[in-house]
Amino acid sequence: MDYDVIVIGGGLVGVSIAWGLSKCGQRVAIVDEGDLANRAARANFGLVWSSSKGLGNAAYSRWSRTSTANWHQLAAELKAETGLDTGFVQSGGFSIRLTPTELERGIASMAKLAGQPGMDAEGTPPLEYEVLDQAETRRRLPLVGETVAGTIFSPLDGHANPLRLFAGFHKALKQRGVHYFPHQKTTSIRHRGGAFEVAGEGWRLGGGKVVLAAGIGNTTLAPMVGLSVPLTPSRGQIIVTERLKPFLSHATGYLRQTDEGSVLIGESKEATIDHQRPRGPITAVLAERALRTFPLLRDAKAVRIWAAFRVVTPDGYPIYEQSERFPGAFAFACHSGVTLAANHALVLPRQISAGALSEDLSVFHSRRFHVPAAA
Repeated sequence: MDYDVIVIGGGLVGVSIAWGLSKCGQRVAIVDEGDLANRAARANFGLVWSSSKGLGNAAYSRWSRTSTANWHQLAAELKAETGLDTGFVQSGGFSIRLTPTELERGIASMAKLAGQPGMDAEGTPPLEYEVLDQAETRRRLPLVGETVAGTIFSPLDGHANPLRLFAGFHKALKQRGVHYFPHQKTTSIRHRGGAFEVAGEGWRLGGGKVVLAAGIGNTTLAPMVGLSVPLTPSRGQIIVTERLKPFLSHATGYLRQTDEGSVLIGESKEATIDHQRPRGPITAVLAERALRTFPLLRDAKAVRIWAAFRVVTPDGYPIYEQSERFPGAFAFACHSGVTLAANHALVLPRQISAGALSEDLSVFHSRRFHVPAAA
């Protein structure tokens, strides 16, 4: 047995968990297929967003709000350890509504979310939000378009630089002596003598525990350890502009200005994994909504447009589970790798090290997808 834990997947979910495990005193190895994999990180928008999440699943709302609260600790610890600033800002987020109908739907959705049983729990930040009409929206965001109907604002939300976050984790892992094995595709996982053997073409590692954090690759790896992780790809596009003078210090659901000045425009979803080339019609819709939101962007140059793949479970909520057949094998999958990074780095590793996930996470077990339909 070479390691206490082998993490399969070197994306944001995998490295955040690996960093936390190393802080728990675990000997950790990361096995990473490499940049030829369909990395969700390429589609990362950088939002640390929890206010509107969890409709239909109060536990997910609590989990997301806890992570946004934990982000201050994560950012501070990574900066102290590596000198890298993740650019985390929690100045609140605006959910922009371009039409009265959009605003009405948003208000109804937030009211339904807030009224769910189980939304509050000891130690969980409360759900806070305000509905802002057109006049109040323009007062707080003077450069917003005249046709914007209103917004929903929450002080819980913020954003970060996902590239610096990713780089910070990798730098810290190297400093901590965590072994990183890139360009290694895992093709088999075996359980022998109370330990796990993880192997691929020309290599083999042994560990007491194994964590599957390989994104869409988990669908193939999970059955090797008695688990089921149903996932589908979600293709998204992002537009990034040239650097502009600061005009937006808050995050919005589909547009944000980075601390370096560029503006990121996103929020498209396609259930396909056919290619990574941007689609013109989708780019046009993203740009049109951005211009209606902030007309000043009309003169901004787009410097890059790209598409990438994220992963989504059948109900959109994460999967966190340990194998019953092979204890010590864990599988994790989620859509919000940045928002949940603080929990993945500060909460999950303690539970993995102890060998048991908390009861609070049982709602995210994949057994929820296998409930027999009522007759």
